[in-house]
Amino acid sequence: MLVAVLLVVGPVWAQDEEKAKKWSEEAEFSYVMTSGNSDTSTLGFKSKTTRQWAKSQFVLKLGAIRGESQVESRVAVGTPDDFWVTDPETELTAENYWVDGRYERKITDKFYWYAGAGWLRNRFAGIENRSQVQGGVGNIWYDKERLKWKTDYAVTYTDQEDVVPVENNAFAGLRVTSDFSVLIGKNTTYDNDFLFDYDLETSENWHFNMLNALTVSMNKTLALKVGLQ
Repeated sequence: MLVAVLLVVGPVWAQDEEKAKKWSEEAEFSYVMTSGNSDTSTLGFKSKTTRQWAKSQFVLKLGAIRGESQVESRVAVGTPDDFWVTDPETELTAENYWVDGRYERKITDKFYWYAGAGWLRNRFAGIENRSQVQGGVGNIWYDKERLKWKTDYAVTYTDQEDVVPVENNAFAGLRVTSDFSVLIGKNTTYDNDFLFDYDLETSENWHFNMLNALTVSMNKTLALKVGLQ
């Protein structure tokens, strides 16, 4: 059995028109559960807070994912006339927490600079703590009501503590990101977020992340979303 994922999106501080233009808040909540011979459950939360000025903006993102699964399947023990069903224990199979802050300011209508910092914990990926600061520039290719696309190019510095300690845990790197969004019809939005990180000290150390998402707005404060990462 699969329980649907729910996304809640809405402006929290839209007390009047003037404040709604400056502050905005989006929150996502998801819960997925499967049951049968083996039960699993995953709980997720994301938040994006934005403060805008005439030529600049500040964005704060944070999120968490936590998943549990049964260690063994549920089985019947005994004879057909005298048996009992085992109740297997569950264990943590996914745990990911992160927070990112970013300030950007326009130099021209199509060009800007930005600086940011973030923290990540993902023990199942081998990361106990990862702190990163970055600074760079970006291009705004499209900034229309139905189509938005911008790309960033930055220098980063990462200090990482691994679950299994390694010698080189602080390094400089390069980062390229892309943020694309298009409105399909009246209430459907397609988003594509892409990130590529490259370690300047160890060329074999790199990673990328791409998130594709389709969001259907139900009203001003509620929407349903499906995504692939």
